[in-house]
Amino acid sequence: MTYSFISPPNAGRFVLSNATLPAAAVTGYQGLVVEGLVRADIVIADGIIAGVLPPGEAPVELAKSDLKEGMVWPCFADMHTHLDKGHIWPRNANPDGTFPGALEAVRADREAHWSAADVKKRMEFSLRSAYAHGTSLIRTHLDSLAPQHRISFEVFAEMREAWRDRIALQAVALFPMENMADAAYFADLVAVVRETGGLIGGVTRMSAALDSQLDMLFRTAADTGLDVDLHVDETDDPAAETLKAITQAVLRNRFDGKVTAGHCCSLARQDEETTKRTVDLVAEAGIAIVSLPMCNMYLQDRYCGRTPRWRGVTLFKELAAAGVATAVASDNTRDPFYAYGDLDPVEVFREAVRILHLDHPLDNAARVVTTSPADILGRPDVGRIAVGASADLVLFSARRWSEFLSRPQSDRVVLRRGKVIDRSLPDYRELDSVVGA
Repeated sequence: MTYSFISPPNAGRFVLSNATLPAAAVTGYQGLVVEGLVRADIVIADGIIAGVLPPGEAPVELAKSDLKEGMVWPCFADMHTHLDKGHIWPRNANPDGTFPGALEAVRADREAHWSAADVKKRMEFSLRSAYAHGTSLIRTHLDSLAPQHRISFEVFAEMREAWRDRIALQAVALFPMENMADAAYFADLVAVVRETGGLIGGVTRMSAALDSQLDMLFRTAADTGLDVDLHVDETDDPAAETLKAITQAVLRNRFDGKVTAGHCCSLARQDEETTKRTVDLVAEAGIAIVSLPMCNMYLQDRYCGRTPRWRGVTLFKELAAAGVATAVASDNTRDPFYAYGDLDPVEVFREAVRILHLDHPLDNAARVVTTSPADILGRPDVGRIAVGASADLVLFSARRWSEFLSRPQSDRVVLRRGKVIDRSLPDYRELDSVVGA
């Protein structure tokens, strides 16, 4: 094990002194906030945050690590991933980087290779990476076409139990909405989701049957006590308005469960009147929105020989200004939908700041990978620094935003319940036996 820029005391009680915290991720502490950052000493006792105090006010008898104004963040929440697809790129790459190319490559790979052993090997590799980067909460979508739904949800349940003390896991069934017409399949899918404690999801597409599909989905979710997390309008077509249809279905069915919509790319391609109406409906329906900036920039507006004309992301600032719960997440990792990534929320945050212009000011930006996704996922105990919370923290040598956002922060230190973890990343060679080199 290597300790990067600092080695916190190996003690039951100690202080992280002279630290800089992102104020948006701190609860119950008032200090001078400058550019969204606040200075503090953090007292840790028996794995719990026992105090967040002004600098220099921690008990002098406790062992200390002087961070010299380095940042301390809570562990991250990554609320939209695809752990079942992860790392298949070497085995089945996207031939042209387009959305249709990704769909076909994943279909072929799933049908040829996605045994329980294959999914488990790749999923565990992804979780080891996320854990080393400082993530403590993940929601994954699982491709749920028959018979894959039973294979992948069984593997997920095994992984959730094996990782329960390190990463809290949630799963969403991902399937084409039109497949609900197969009553036997849909009933079995819902049964699997309920047995696993998951969520119902789906991919929405514009069609004459969309409203009836959504009504069926929300009635089923209400009857079975399931929350909903959908893939929505992942296209540059301004005529794609399934987000509006979803809001109307939530209101029409008086659905009182939690609803999350991911992507919502076409919203940024529509005229001001249309977008204003839809954003207002999203706020009224209480739908949370997660943007996937790296994957959407990779896939959207990709045409051979042509430079992309837009960034591929949704109207993040307008939604947030309307009171909509918003967050960002990793999405895909080294698969046909996104050729890169490592489930590192620092990378996601850094790129989101650039792609979505979450800077100038950066006052509340830290929320998008900490408190906001944790709250959307129903885990207000995660993603924040607060007295009484578990000392699940990520320590950085960076002191200011310009330092934090200019480097990948590879020297970070991750604490879980106040103890330093081994941050060694798994070697890609471990996957050679399943996906090739």
